[in-house]
Amino acid sequence: MNSGHTYEAEHYVGLMSGTSLDGVDAALTEIGSTGQVRLLHSHYLPYPDDLRTRLLGLHTPQPDEIHLTAIAANELAHLYADTVKSLLDGFTAGRVRAIGCHGQTLRHRPADGYTLQIGNAALLAELTGIAVVADFRSRDIAAGGQGAPLVPAFHAQVLRHPDVHRVIANIGGIANITDLPMSGSVRGWDTGPGNMLLDAWIKRHSGVHYDRDGAWAASGSVHSGLLAALMRHAYLQLPPPKSAGREQFNLDWLDTLLLGSLDEALAPPDVQATLVEFTAMSLADAVNRECTGAQELYVCGGGAHNRALMQRISARLPNLRVATTAMLGIDPDWVEALAFAWLARQTLHHAPGNLPAVTGARGERVLGAIYPA
Repeated sequence: MNSGHTYEAEHYVGLMSGTSLDGVDAALTEIGSTGQVRLLHSHYLPYPDDLRTRLLGLHTPQPDEIHLTAIAANELAHLYADTVKSLLDGFTAGRVRAIGCHGQTLRHRPADGYTLQIGNAALLAELTGIAVVADFRSRDIAAGGQGAPLVPAFHAQVLRHPDVHRVIANIGGIANITDLPMSGSVRGWDTGPGNMLLDAWIKRHSGVHYDRDGAWAASGSVHSGLLAALMRHAYLQLPPPKSAGREQFNLDWLDTLLLGSLDEALAPPDVQATLVEFTAMSLADAVNRECTGAQELYVCGGGAHNRALMQRISARLPNLRVATTAMLGIDPDWVEALAFAWLARQTLHHAPGNLPAVTGARGERVLGAIYPA
């Protein structure tokens, strides 16, 4: 310990609801004096279909959106509070120092100087009786950064190895990677879409929220013309640091490509297979181009469960060991929730939560706004 002070282990809750709009992941963590993290309990609460539909609609301008956003934020606060109650399940709320709440992103526009994650943190603090740390991304953007990704600082804390060059791939709605060389600077950025287009396409054609095990994609064939068109997206040509969201990768963009750049109508499973290849290729290209000397790639997030996607990533990175973070002792479903518990701890300890080499910010910053219990 650097200062000679002794810190007791503390308990934090991390709440993560990502661009997949599927629900909220919650993790109860014990964080030791040097930042080591232990998962005590986890809980997942899916969004009701009605809320999911309204949140998706709020990603684009619409009449009365300020009021509709505020109402949705209040609903999220109640949903988050219910999640925390289920998560604690006998664990005394008074023992939890804070909730780190990411909130639900509705806009991410760092080029315009703002990002918006909703969830009414004040109401969440009122409902739970626990301090809440929220709005983690805004300070990094204020300091000239992208405000994302923020999880690389956590990856560096818990997953870096002194003798192995690792890359961590977090595949949620958007895919991001953290480059963890044995020494030197940690880097990280969004590589492109993760599950976002896959989920939207199967929802349109089958009414389900995701392609279980990637089985539907596996029944189709990759269309080289569509894949080439997808890979021409301007975002993929930008150097890091960079971050992405629904603004760049959405069904409207995909529909434009399907209608405008192809001479034939494609079977829906073939489009799904091509979208899997797009996620795998954009991620693998980023690793090959930017993570020189990488030996291992560990995947977390929902994409870790997509067998077809994992196979294609492995095929495109034949010289790397490809596995999920379960091999490192961290369940791939809870990495991001753990990260926001850790980020809340950083805030309350007046410690930085961003990595300027990742986000492009002018320097390290203490992130988040604190809503006392």
